[in-house]
Amino acid sequence: MIGRFFLGGLLYTMFGLIGLAMLPAFALVAVVHRADPGARHRGRMMRRFGRLTSRCNPLWRFSVDGRPPDDILRRGYVVIANHESQADPFLLARVPWDMRWVSKESLFKPPLIGWLMRLGGDIPLRRGSRDSVEAMMRACRETLAAGVPVMLFPEGTRSPDGRLLPFKDGAFRLAIEAGVPVLPLAVAGTRECRPKHSAGFRFARARVRILDPIPTEGLTLDDIASLREAARDRIDAALPGLRRDLGLVVAERPEAAAPTPAVEPLSD
Repeated sequence: MIGRFFLGGLLYTMFGLIGLAMLPAFALVAVVHRADPGARHRGRMMRRFGRLTSRCNPLWRFSVDGRPPDDILRRGYVVIANHESQADPFLLARVPWDMRWVSKESLFKPPLIGWLMRLGGDIPLRRGSRDSVEAMMRACRETLAAGVPVMLFPEGTRSPDGRLLPFKDGAFRLAIEAGVPVLPLAVAGTRECRPKHSAGFRFARARVRILDPIPTEGLTLDDIASLREAARDRIDAALPGLRRDLGLVVAERPEAAAPTPAVEPLSD
């Protein structure tokens, strides 16, 4: 217990020192590229921070498999993933394309990590605020129009046990309104890296699998539910095999519950 506490303290210190060292570069890129509606270069800094910190963590072994769409470097996609842990963004920083993230507003408030997120161009969302939802959707549409993908967690919060939660509507409404495809990602292993409500770190392997995109051409807002469920089913079908590949215990999937749509997509 003492050893784990000591190691956790060292890792938090390491993350903080890396963030402080990169902070001037974040600020410079934010100033130079302040007029970029897609925040591509600013978001690239966040990916570099995530990759560097995860590679410096001796407890984590991250990998990516699957092939991204050929045009993802030049057009917008609404990228979605299941949400297992606060380690998810560090794993997803490994995917080989730029993204701008939607994250809950409270994550922008702490010193350092909040500064990095703002300078990195992440999009804040305040839960339960219609004005915040509308501002988030405008920023996402501008980002997609600039050819930069947007990343959202449609479950709205981290799953406490790894089971896939119902998806909210916001990401799929955005994809249909913007006329861009949905790109599902399946994430496994990050819950073991850092379980929900845990402040510590554990040794674990984690992997993100890039799944086939889902086109939205010809869809209308009446198709939100079918698009949402198609994306959720695609991730849900990929998770058991992905977890077996990592040597994780695969829980039996319960009978599908009727999803409860909500207005906004959230990141936690």
